Amino acid sequence: MPSPGGLVADRTRTRHRLSKFLLRHDRVWREQAWTLKHETWLTGQRFDDAALRSTYGHYRAVLAARDAELAAIEADLAHWYFHGPFTEAVGRLAAYRGIAHLGALTIASEVGDWRRFPTARTFMGFTGLVPSEYSSGGSVHRGHITKAGNAHLRTQLIESAWAYQHRPSLGAVLRRRQDGIDAATAARSWTAQQRLCARFRRLAARKTSRNIVAVAIARELAGFCWAEMTAA
Repeated sequence: MPSPGGLVADRTRTRHRLSKFLLRHDRVWREQAWTLKHETWLTGQRFDDAALRSTYGHYRAVLAARDAELAAIEADLAHWYFHGPFTEAVGRLAAYRGIAHLGALTIASEVGDWRRFPTARTFMGFTGLVPSEYSSGGSVHRGHITKAGNAHLRTQLIESAWAYQHRPSLGAVLRRRQDGIDAATAARSWTAQQRLCARFRRLAARKTSRNIVAVAIARELAGFCWAEMTAA
């Protein structure tokens, strides 16, 4: 069976290619992306030029294939959301915005024993989301993230981080995922939303690349996940 993390990464790249194609042709979507409303807008896009029409159709077909593959894997793995060794972890992680059951299972199975990481910082290092450092004399320069850790985990966290680009809210889907969870987990999830949504907006106002912002939010989300899974 293909890795869910690998398919999530493939779908993310496909979404980016489709979005960039539309931007190059002045087709701009200014609301939350990849919702039913956004899908209706995508379906309504028309191009007079045959080459552009064909290219757009190709991007849409590839994305549909990635969505179908992920849906098939999710159906195969759905039993393990509520049975098996990761049941508790999946329930707690899925209470966080941007982490659906499949993402929670991916994170839980990739990490295993959370307590082998003594601090949130060491767990962030495991994800490869911490910036590299270069020292010269008394100066320390920070570079790109190390990408030295678990690639599937890193991909999932970055994918989840995009959910924090909008203001905090408890939608119907998240409420269903939180049904029956411990009140302390729900409170920590809300605290994470408030911090990460505000931080995403602040960083997005200063950075030229929203991808860089998503990575920074993913790093902090990793810290919240570690805190959740090591809480008593």
